[in-house]
Amino acid sequence: MTEMESAKAKVAQCVCGSVRKAARAITKIYDDALRPAGLRITQLGILGVAIRMEPVTISQLAEATITDRTTLTRNLKLLERKKFIRIQPGADQREREIRVTTRGREALSLAYPIWKETQDRVIKELGEDRWDLLREGLAAVTSLAKED
Repeated sequence: MTEMESAKAKVAQCVCGSVRKAARAITKIYDDALRPAGLRITQLGILGVAIRMEPVTISQLAEATITDRTTLTRNLKLLERKKFIRIQPGADQREREIRVTTRGREALSLAYPIWKETQDRVIKELGEDRWDLLREGLAAVTSLAKED
C-alpha cells in the first residue's frame, strides 16, 4: 500500500469525519420530515431548549446547546425573522434574552408529533439495542467537548 493509499484509509476512519457524515445524514432525515412544520431540526432543538430555560441569554443557550455563538446567532436571526422568538435586552444590559413567542410555541406544537414519528421510525430502523449503544457513545463524545 502506498503512503497516499494509507493516508486515505486512515482519513476514512477519522472519528470526526464519521460523526459529521452521520450527523448530516440524520439531519437530512429530520429536516425532510419537519419541512411541513416550517422548522429544521436545529431550530426545533433551539426552541425546545429556549422554552425549558426561558428566559435564557444567548450565552446560556450557546452553552446548553454546545453551539458557538456565531452559529447560534445565525439560527436565532432565522427564528426571529419567522417571529418564533423575541430577542430583547436582559437584566444585565450587556446580555440579550430570548423568549419564545406564541407563534414559536405553535410551531413547536405542530412539529412535535412529526418529530416523534420520525424519532420512533429511526429508532425502529436502527434497533433499540443499537440506539442504546449509539446514544451512550454519543454522550461520551459530547462529554469530551464539555471537558475543554
